Amino acid sequence: MDATNSGLYAERMSEPPLKAQILPVTPYQQNCSLVWCTRTRRAVLVDPGGEVEQLKSAVAEQGLSLEKVLLTHGHLDHASGAARIAREFAVPIEGPHTDDLFLLEELGRNARRPGFGDAENCMPTRWLADGDTVSFGEIAFGVRHCPGHTPGHVVFFHEESRLAFVGDVLFRGSIGRCDLPRGNYQQLVDAIVGRLWPLGDDMRFVPGHGAMSTFGWERKTNPFVSDLALGRA
Repeated sequence: MDATNSGLYAERMSEPPLKAQILPVTPYQQNCSLVWCTRTRRAVLVDPGGEVEQLKSAVAEQGLSLEKVLLTHGHLDHASGAARIAREFAVPIEGPHTDDLFLLEELGRNARRPGFGDAENCMPTRWLADGDTVSFGEIAFGVRHCPGHTPGHVVFFHEESRLAFVGDVLFRGSIGRCDLPRGNYQQLVDAIVGRLWPLGDDMRFVPGHGAMSTFGWERKTNPFVSDLALGRA
């Protein structure tokens, strides 16, 4: 291998296997994430809640081939654009857990709300359960079922990149609402402590709204689920 080829090989080897672009959409400004495998340029959209044309443009601008739509849960601001995206790109929808079916069956009624003109009822190609794996390109996401905000909420994580997409389970300095239909505060806390914290303090996460954080920072500072708040310090 000559020096030129060696340098190109080293550059490819140093490139991270996964990249993500966070795209806030709709009046709710929820985080839709465009995530792709850097080796194959194959991608997924996590929680395409609306503004489908903007999301399509982002896929094109990055030169990606969309492989799947992934849903963390069935609320309108995270799933309203999923059916249209899946149809126009001819790709499957994976997630959430089947317990969110009642939410996905009601998405279409939101089409008259400002910012949600793309809203359609949604039926996933594949329901997900705790411990499942979702693949695209050469990337494999682990899946954790984390009920409480909604009964069928799931979280996606990539071990190698130390990155998770947690929807509305956990936020920087807060947790998801539990006062919506079939929400449950204790289930949510139990899911965060029992299914997210074991993934490691260094795991970064993209929440459904707002800024990124790490599980370790939230364990130290979050007023709802820190070790101190829960009497675990």
